[in-house]
Amino acid sequence: MNKGSVLLIEDEESIGEMLTTVFEREGFRVVHELTGEDGLRRLERTEPLVVLLDLNLPGMDGVEICKRIRGKSEIPVIMLTARDTEIDKIIGLEIGADDYVTKPFSARELVARVKAVLRRSQDRVDDRRFIEVAGWTIDSGRREVRPPDGEPVRPTAKEFDLLWYLADHKGLVLSRAQILEAVWGYDYFGETRTVDVHIRQLRKKLEGIPIETVWGVGYRIEAG
Repeated sequence: MNKGSVLLIEDEESIGEMLTTVFEREGFRVVHELTGEDGLRRLERTEPLVVLLDLNLPGMDGVEICKRIRGKSEIPVIMLTARDTEIDKIIGLEIGADDYVTKPFSARELVARVKAVLRRSQDRVDDRRFIEVAGWTIDSGRREVRPPDGEPVRPTAKEFDLLWYLADHKGLVLSRAQILEAVWGYDYFGETRTVDVHIRQLRKKLEGIPIETVWGVGYRIEAG
């Protein structure tokens, strides 16, 4: 059964061949491009379910490519990189990547992460359409957040899912582990720093929504 296509932007042909075999076995079609420029052109002509994006590409690197994708699309992006430093992970997430996998990675792990990202993007929040927080309207249909006055704000897909989860549990303190399980679909291998990065991005974009840090525990949006 064809589940749809995966766009892989990766300059190492051996990795491309391996991932093509693994994902096709899972029912996905893989479109492999070796450069960022070719990947962006492919994205304009096709509608893949998810983009697997190498960070360290020749020419235009993965950071710039992800920025360009996010400028016009909410398609899920999972970044692949050989760099295993905290700053690279933060950069990848702050520019709108939905997930981050460090080489060498298990193909099975990557498939699991792709399925989790797709599950979250295709099975959106729930049947309710609106949640009100501090005069702001969170609209699950349009996936945007409207302030009391001014233009709507459109967070990234993952930022929106995180905001909805916090707003849906107004008044409750939610631990980072709870948030990871609910928003990312699994324990994210203990990398709770991911939550902090996305919270910081939400606060920048939505200054009027009171997301409170509960030190040593997690986060909450006050009820009322």
